[in-house]
Amino acid sequence: MLQRIVSDQLLRLSRQYPVVTVTGPRQSGKTTLCRSLFKDKIYVNLESLAERNFAQADPRGFIARYPEGAVLDEIQRAPDLLSEIQVDVDEKQENGRFILTGSSNFDMLAKVSQSLAGRTALLRLLPFSYGEIARDHAALSQDDILYTGLYPRIYDQMLNPSQAASFYISTYLERDVRTILNVKDLGSFELFLRLCAGRTAQVMNMSSLSGELGISHNTVKQWLAVLEDSFIIRLLRPYHANINKRMVKSPKLYFLDTGLACFLLGIQSAGQLATHPLRGALFETFAFSELTKARFNAALPDSMFFYRDQGGLEIDFVMDYGVDCEAIEVKSARALHPDFFANLRKFTALHPAVRKSWLLYGGEDSVEYLGSRAVGWREFGSALLPGVL
Repeated sequence: MLQRIVSDQLLRLSRQYPVVTVTGPRQSGKTTLCRSLFKDKIYVNLESLAERNFAQADPRGFIARYPEGAVLDEIQRAPDLLSEIQVDVDEKQENGRFILTGSSNFDMLAKVSQSLAGRTALLRLLPFSYGEIARDHAALSQDDILYTGLYPRIYDQMLNPSQAASFYISTYLERDVRTILNVKDLGSFELFLRLCAGRTAQVMNMSSLSGELGISHNTVKQWLAVLEDSFIIRLLRPYHANINKRMVKSPKLYFLDTGLACFLLGIQSAGQLATHPLRGALFETFAFSELTKARFNAALPDSMFFYRDQGGLEIDFVMDYGVDCEAIEVKSARALHPDFFANLRKFTALHPAVRKSWLLYGGEDSVEYLGSRAVGWREFGSALLPGVL
């Protein structure tokens, strides 16, 4: 089993809170991680019909079976347990009693926050970062990584990436989408998914999606919310010094795994990426995913935005730290060029609060260049860790 970067944070939080809740997409490695770190705790999978029926019929009796606490997997399947967990941890006053996992955000986090406010730490676990697999898979090329994605099971079981993505999407549609949205025509939702993949790393135009699919604007918003809540995509908001303006402009859409995006785009091999028109967008998606994983693995709040002004100046990512910020541009080219740094210089001149600027690019070397730090793609997983960035 590969060491997960988030492990230290999970152990630390378990010593500080009576409950730790780990969320993330299906097959991101939540169960494997929690079972390996908390071997002394009884493991209970609430996908089991017998366990779930017991938990729903007698929540108090169910929790009473575990006087030393437990790892409760897929807690969203038995939400009534949360109130009994609250009673238990308030009585016992011990940290690290329960480790909860959940594969979807939907309304689970709202219920966890309501029942366990002040009692639980929250961690989000995404699939591998490149830094987690780099040592064991150093021979993989940049296009191999973009095409394969970083879901753990593909690497653990040496799966065919396209086939694994196909099964993942089919299961997601049947299990989550049909259950949550009650969508009768899954074909329309699958087409919506494919159209979203074609828009990764682009500013959202909901009217365009609505028109292509023949559905209402509100349905597009609802479907996007489900994709985001289930960790398929993430919407990045625009950066404004005035926080009240951040929610009024259209967000950019990013897939959280390039392998899923490649499958939905019909890409059937890593070799096809070399001439694919969306290769640049997929590389930017990879960079976004690595930055997001670094934040999540360090248990840090979201503070990433993009910048675009009326004059056409664009910055791919802005990391906002309250009193100052850092600007990040992404280029898929394998060689550096002075033009790549033009927007960073302009943005820094306009915003005195910028403390550092970065260029993430497709080359191998990391160097200081024209007042910015250029970071090669293989070092995203280490160079971009919070506290270093």
